[in-house]
Amino acid sequence: MKDLVWLIIVVLLLGWLVGYFGFREAVGSFIHILLILAVIGILYRLATGKKL
Repeated sequence: MKDLVWLIIVVLLLGWLVGYFGFREAVGSFIHILLILAVIGILYRLATGKKL
């Protein structure tokens, strides 16, 4: 379960990168929503103090 959060974070960041550089005009603000979700996931992991 602990690796699942990191997997989701990585997938969201990769989706943001692909969307931002590949489909910049077509996708719009959806890419930034993915980035915000990834940052929230990282902050959650840091706040709970769980290690890899």
